[in-house]
Amino acid sequence: MRVITPGALATVQDRGRPGYAHLGVPRSGAADLAAAALANRLAGNDPRAAVIEATTVAAAPAPSGLVLEFDRPALVGIAGLRGGFATVARGALRVPALGGLRTYVAPRGGIEIQAVLGSRSTDLLSGLGGAPLAAGDVLPLGTASGPWPATDIAPRTSAYDVPPTHDLPSPRAVLTATLGPRADWFADPEALFAEWEVSADSNRVGVRLLGTPLVTTGPELPSEGMPTGAIQIPPGGLPVLFLADHPTTGGYPVVAVLDAASIARAAQLRPGERVRIGRAV
Repeated sequence: MRVITPGALATVQDRGRPGYAHLGVPRSGAADLAAAALANRLAGNDPRAAVIEATTVAAAPAPSGLVLEFDRPALVGIAGLRGGFATVARGALRVPALGGLRTYVAPRGGIEIQAVLGSRSTDLLSGLGGAPLAAGDVLPLGTASGPWPATDIAPRTSAYDVPPTHDLPSPRAVLTATLGPRADWFADPEALFAEWEVSADSNRVGVRLLGTPLVTTGPELPSEGMPTGAIQIPPGGLPVLFLADHPTTGGYPVVAVLDAASIARAAQLRPGERVRIGRAV
């Protein structure tokens, strides 16, 4: 599989490198694990297979900017915010945008570049794994294990729509969070549960939000462990939602933590989009 054009940003991702945080190694992996898993399922791959994560500049139904070329017919699963489909690529494949910021492309057999610490993921924060994809890159594909997917999952000759990975986008996306562990460091931690705007200064490390700053009342905090989904509040008072490439430790207080579904939804937020953070029940 050859990269003709990578679009704004395309990287190889899988389920990441869990278990190394004590060594300072982030998990990394697909920012939207649910969409990546759906793409693999559509291609009949092992859920751990490596895929391409394409960052999409234009909103659907515009192309994502990622164009791939195959030297033989290949079954490819494609998934994003609005769901996914499977198609047979013959020659060039222009990957569509599926509603969110990130689209996942899973060729049957998976992408078999060299693994680092058990993962083929590109970590943009630590530099582990390969570099972002560039025009001309050739990616080796693995040999599929098991039969071709059943026709009710991924037909050989036509696309097949599947249910959305997440709720369809509304004028205001909703994320769910649980307060803590440092909610008591804020004058009014409940102020987090409000409407925010997604900043353009966001990436795979985290989503920065714009709105009314939270006020910190606690003293300086020693560095402590940071999970994916942590909502950290830097000195300016504006939240940062930690995504796949976040640091393993941090010295700013975490006012709350997103649930798993909200982490995936946060990974699909576009700059300028309005989002509301709600309390977990």
